[in-house]
Amino acid sequence: MRETLMLANNWKFKAVEDKDWLPAVVPGCVHTDLLKNGVIKDPFYATNEHDLQWIDKIDWEYESTFDVPRTLLAASSIELVFDGLDTYADVSVNGVHVLSADNMFRTWRADVKAYVKEQGNSLHIVFRSPVREDLPKIDTLGYNLPASNDQSELGGLGDNKISIFARKAPYHYGWDWGPRFVTSGIWREARLEAWSESVITDLFVEQNEVTAAEARLTLHVEIESERDWNGTLSLNADGLTWDSQVAVKVGKNNVSVPVVIPNPKLWWSRGLGEAYLYSFKAELFAGERAVAGKTVRTGLRSIKLVREKDAVGASFYFELNGVPVFAKGANHIPNDSFITDITEDRYRHEIASAAESNMNMLRIWGGGIYEQSIFYELCDEYGILVWQDFMFACSMYPGDEAFLANVKAEAEQNVKRLRNHPSIVLWCGNNEIDSAWAQYDETGGWGWKKDYTAEQREKIWADYEAIFHRILPEAVESYAPGIDYWPSSPIVSVSRDINQHAHPLTTEGDVHYWGVWHAVEPFENYNLKIGRFMSEYGFQSFPEYDTVMTFATEQDLALDSKVMRAHQKNGDGNRLIKQYMDIYMNEPKDFPSFLYMSQVLQAEAMKMAIEAHRRKMPYCMGTLYWQMNDCWPVASWAGIDYYGKWKAMQYYAKHSFEDTILSFDRPEDGRLDVHLVTDRLDALSGTLNVALYDFSGVRLREDSASIALQGNSAAVVYSLNESEWLGGRKASSVVLHVEFVPGVGGESAISKQFYFASAKELQLESPSITVKEVAGSAGAAYELTTDNLAKQVWLKAEQAGRFTDNFFDLMPGVPKVVQFVNREVGEALSKPAAPGAIAVSSMIDYLAESQVEVV
Repeated sequence: MRETLMLANNWKFKAVEDKDWLPAVVPGCVHTDLLKNGVIKDPFYATNEHDLQWIDKIDWEYESTFDVPRTLLAASSIELVFDGLDTYADVSVNGVHVLSADNMFRTWRADVKAYVKEQGNSLHIVFRSPVREDLPKIDTLGYNLPASNDQSELGGLGDNKISIFARKAPYHYGWDWGPRFVTSGIWREARLEAWSESVITDLFVEQNEVTAAEARLTLHVEIESERDWNGTLSLNADGLTWDSQVAVKVGKNNVSVPVVIPNPKLWWSRGLGEAYLYSFKAELFAGERAVAGKTVRTGLRSIKLVREKDAVGASFYFELNGVPVFAKGANHIPNDSFITDITEDRYRHEIASAAESNMNMLRIWGGGIYEQSIFYELCDEYGILVWQDFMFACSMYPGDEAFLANVKAEAEQNVKRLRNHPSIVLWCGNNEIDSAWAQYDETGGWGWKKDYTAEQREKIWADYEAIFHRILPEAVESYAPGIDYWPSSPIVSVSRDINQHAHPLTTEGDVHYWGVWHAVEPFENYNLKIGRFMSEYGFQSFPEYDTVMTFATEQDLALDSKVMRAHQKNGDGNRLIKQYMDIYMNEPKDFPSFLYMSQVLQAEAMKMAIEAHRRKMPYCMGTLYWQMNDCWPVASWAGIDYYGKWKAMQYYAKHSFEDTILSFDRPEDGRLDVHLVTDRLDALSGTLNVALYDFSGVRLREDSASIALQGNSAAVVYSLNESEWLGGRKASSVVLHVEFVPGVGGESAISKQFYFASAKELQLESPSITVKEVAGSAGAAYELTTDNLAKQVWLKAEQAGRFTDNFFDLMPGVPKVVQFVNREVGEALSKPAAPGAIAVSSMIDYLAESQVEVV
């Protein structure tokens, strides 16, 4: 059996040129160790980021001492294993060099049987500066390769873009939402692994054909042995057992056993069914004695990316267990600039938030990391599908033999590591490179090609194709059969002509639409520019005041302050938020009000986009906004800020992603259409109640209709003439309230409001909002009522946690009941709890002088 010795203790570190050692934490990195020892100030505070760029320009060394138990020392094989070394590292054991690493994303192993002893072992690692390591490579190459988000100037490197040379998290070099902290260190587990006789090194559950009737699988077992021998391989799952006689040879062995599970419990994404997980165990026996074992957990499902030609282009959707799935979710970035600061609690909070926001997919974006195992385990448990990028983004990459070999090893290791997770449904080569370079469109792309000669361009594109059209798809095909590969996001298809590159109106492939935001197109264009699968789009906001005050002082609270600019990584970001706010919102009264209004603005934009995409099903079958989370406290496109606080957008997304929604559209002048959209597989029928109210709650007009809708579809279920319904009343003084009451099945009624005028035009009066505690379904709850329409009511609690709904419109005469959910360490969200004092406000409080009622 394998025996493991963790190497997490007795670590110290220093700059190579220094004499004095300081205590270190492993896993960790130089930046976090310097912070813990008081050498540097909080990297996220004010403009401290700018003062810490010296760290990546020197070499660092780590050292530890350890003893080896006699039982482990007696093993036939002893390996030193690093699951992650960041990035250029030379490792010695007891003064003997045992390995050199050059890829943050790979696992590194070294045979140290001959070098370790029972007591007083020394483990020494020198981390070479990524800057000093890679700067000379530009001269060797002869030119800079494009890397749009590499903040080389901030790092003191001028125009020298070195991020493309390092197989290291691209966002460490800065992005348009993240700081530049080029880290070094032991960022994943370090250990000794020892075994004798034989060991099972891998167990892969290949899903050949999975239906509700049976699952046909092949269980692939990888065995390493020190000698030839005969034994029994026993495989089991959920009470089923399959035994095979095996002849184990010295060295590596691969044994494949076909098995059938009748009437399997299928793994479903959130909203479609249970995310059931099987545990598969492989054991190797010599007679009755267990020699080796390994257990993996997976879900049984059929999955494929469906791209079929149709009258307007080609479909792009995921079919899970034979069911077309409308993908609802967001793009995920790493939860911290310093990866080892991300706790399991923080991961659980994010994935639980995704599920509670009615999402069923997250895209692991290609500028971060292949995530920690706990991330995928949580997605497996919560039924969250994962679109997995390889770690390449917004850059062109070198294609020398050593680099390509490194990429090949990285791809194979990571595909093998993650292939048993049922949540992973797609591997994607890169983020935005095909469309940025636009090889077959001379005037297209991001303008990169013009900086290179014809010969250089030919070489750069050949290197691109070597990685993304050969090495990566071969790794997926070889090590994760049955999972689709997509070469770049976005792309139409690999046609090798101008039609390959995606644009906002392409009718095949996936689309990144950034006309709203970067091009200052109106929000209304979200209704017009819709692709078959919207894998990126977004709009920025600031985090709330309490989060801003973790990196700023009152003197910094201005859009053009040095600190606020440092925490806005998109060059035009603050101007764009203000510009859009001037178009769609009234003037906020002060900077804290601006923070609130920016969140409402973002929420309204994303609501418009999400619902436009959902109304368009089955033409469009996916909507993944940019972005789910933040890696530091910052103004960004995130729906959840660095501290896990839901912004207004996250609450809006929760509603817009509900399995069944009502949505509104104005297809032509004078007409308003009411859409019913459902992801549920069963047909819907019931009554639609439509009523017009003034802002004091007086009902002005009403109608009702019997409606029906097929399962997993969208349709217009009611239309009205706006001028007829307004009847001469001001559009700015009324609200339409629509409610769908299902006729059978015990489903809850759903409702939605529509305003005939923009938020800027609404004639709002100050509401008097009251809150009282009532008995809820799961503990204490709070009922809100108002005398006048209250727009975007924001509840803020004294305790850490969140309300089950927030930033909602409160109608007169329609009480709203919410619960507060406390957040504690070790849990994503705990049971409903007392929130302490509650502050209640609505939009009008941020536009004019008004007292905020505290309950």
